[in-house]
Amino acid sequence: MAYKITEDCISCGTCADECPVGAISEGDGKYEIDPEKCIDCGTCAGVCPIEAPKPEE
Repeated sequence: MAYKITEDCISCGTCADECPVGAISEGDGKYEIDPEKCIDCGTCAGVCPIEAPKPEE
């Protein structure tokens, strides 16, 4: 199951820099995770200063 970045994202880019598979890119107003590339490792959630990435339910 992929992670998804919530609307709380402040577009700091920390998650994109740390993603081991390059699944995160800058979107319209916030960063976005490509669910096809996401390996559900949780690295993005671990480095985000506001905990915007969450596992999809």
